[in-house]
Amino acid sequence: MNRSSGKTQIAETDIEEAVAELVSIQDFIRWAYSQFECSDVFYGHGTDNAWDEAVTLVLQSISLPLDTPDIVLQSRLTKSEKRLIANRIAERINDKTPVAYLTNKAMFCESEYYVDNRVLVPRSPIAELIENRFEPWVIPDNIENILDLCTGSGCIAIACAQNFPNAIIDGSDISSECIEVANINRENLQQHNATFFQSDLFQQLSDKKYDIIVSNPPYVDAEDFADIPAEFLAEPEIGLTSGSDGLDLTHKILSQAEQYLNDNGILIVEVGNSARALEASYPTVEFLWLEFEHGGHGVFLLTKKQLNAIRVENDQ
Repeated sequence: MNRSSGKTQIAETDIEEAVAELVSIQDFIRWAYSQFECSDVFYGHGTDNAWDEAVTLVLQSISLPLDTPDIVLQSRLTKSEKRLIANRIAERINDKTPVAYLTNKAMFCESEYYVDNRVLVPRSPIAELIENRFEPWVIPDNIENILDLCTGSGCIAIACAQNFPNAIIDGSDISSECIEVANINRENLQQHNATFFQSDLFQQLSDKKYDIIVSNPPYVDAEDFADIPAEFLAEPEIGLTSGSDGLDLTHKILSQAEQYLNDNGILIVEVGNSARALEASYPTVEFLWLEFEHGGHGVFLLTKKQLNAIRVENDQ
């Protein structure tokens, strides 16, 4: 174990020792946990502690579910499996690579998504809103179409498609690479009421109107990005940052969304820590900041009427 500069690193000798001496799945979960506890890794891509991170990395690496029974955890691993897991633990610590990029797997709304470094790792609290079918702000059975702006891996759009099987879901992203990943997930999950388009926000979309527009756009401001943990630097910067205050894209969404909403439509956008800057930019707007039982903040809801008022004020 190399502890140069006060930071724990896993050396090749540590990997060889683990492959030679550890035997079971449980052995590697325990070893991963110990290594994470001695390291300076940051948790924020699906887990918030060393134990859950260890369990996720080890089990996903050998295609086992996260609720694998304890008796199975005593199973012996092959030498190739042990080396794969040990190498991934080393990469997680030494290179600060998120587990989701090591295993190409991430969970969102109880479905497994393919992810790689072309897209952000799914982690939005909007998942809770989707699982609640956006109640009480809409009547779910009346929803015919939903637009997911800045769709990334497609997880929000596909989760909407799963929870609104009779609706048509569109997902758009400026990145063609994101659209490639979103279509992989669409096919893997067989969610054919979701369709993905490459578009700079609304620019390449038709004049179709939606009952719900939902978006998790880039919103990390310059100050937060300067101090961001190394794990997030593995993600595409275009999916994280949006101007000095993190709100460049959000301003565009607020100015354009009204014309793409039905009369009773709603807009839901995540802005995270940029919420205070957003309120300062629109002092007359009464943003409805949504609350979450399972954690999360910085997600607002506006009606079409409110968006109309913003447009009128901007035109004056």
